[in-house]
Amino acid sequence: MPGSPDPAHRSRVVVAVPPGLRAQFFAAEVWRELEHAAELTVLDNHSDRAAVAAALPGARALITSWRAPTVDAELLASADRLELVAHTGSAVAPYVTEEVFRRGVLVTQAGDEMARPVAEVALAFTLSLLHRVQRFDHALRGGLEWAAASEAPPRHEIHGSDIGVIGASRTGRAYIALVRAMGARVGVTDPYLSEEDAETLGVESVPLETLLSRSRIVAVHAPVTEETHRMIGAEQLALMPDGAGLVNTARSWLVDEDALLAELSTGRLDAAIDVFDAEPLPVGHPFRSLPNVLLTPHQAAGSVECRRRLGASAVDEVLRLLSGRPPVHAVTADALVRLH
Repeated sequence: MPGSPDPAHRSRVVVAVPPGLRAQFFAAEVWRELEHAAELTVLDNHSDRAAVAAALPGARALITSWRAPTVDAELLASADRLELVAHTGSAVAPYVTEEVFRRGVLVTQAGDEMARPVAEVALAFTLSLLHRVQRFDHALRGGLEWAAASEAPPRHEIHGSDIGVIGASRTGRAYIALVRAMGARVGVTDPYLSEEDAETLGVESVPLETLLSRSRIVAVHAPVTEETHRMIGAEQLALMPDGAGLVNTARSWLVDEDALLAELSTGRLDAAIDVFDAEPLPVGHPFRSLPNVLLTPHQAAGSVECRRRLGASAVDEVLRLLSGRPPVHAVTADALVRLH
């Protein structure tokens, strides 16, 4: 690489990522490359709006992570040279407003890097529900006798099972590839999925009601939009066959949590859930005590490899800006609400 840039002409980049996440996101060589290319202002208290506002004057790029303040007109008033907001996650809607786009500031996200690990967790959830792993685990840990702990609804292999996917998103497509490779028959509900795309994916495009009524496992991978809010409620859950399972590694926004709890409390359905209306999930929440429910604390994208890729993706977008190249994962204002 050429020698370090002249300090008098070095661009400045604000990194609004807390220390714990910085260690997970940025491999040493990636961080060195960023330090070589720019003068860095690193914010430990990345959620402090005042601290971000104080750091923005003169900065060309801002790297954000979860719980960073929203870049709105107020923050933009301090951002006299800002050209890029590079988010280390997928959903950018909580972190930028339309004013950012009106100002001509580029916005990028790293969601492509999250698709595979989230799909893998959704696959693990699928297999667990099909084989009732969560029920056996709960029974043994709860002190049931061996014979009683061995009792469970019928179990099934994924090969030949009907798996329903709500949303052919990036993660949805990664999940489809995994379950199809294991021999599942896959139906998909997605208003944006063309017949040609469905054929390419090897899936059948079906209405939501059909998908729910015939699937052993329904995996939710739809985006957060006004149309998808609580799209799975009591009426939809009632369509699912006895013994079926619901997998949600997307957003709790998509499922009526009260309706799901009511259905799960009967024992008719099973579920595996990574996302909740209230996070952290309260210690006394009824989900925690249900034997037919598998829970994880919003960690589907938490693999070491994924977090390294998230950081590398954001840094690459900054380096591309500084070298005059276009971004790879730009977000448009029109697509703002559909990126999950």
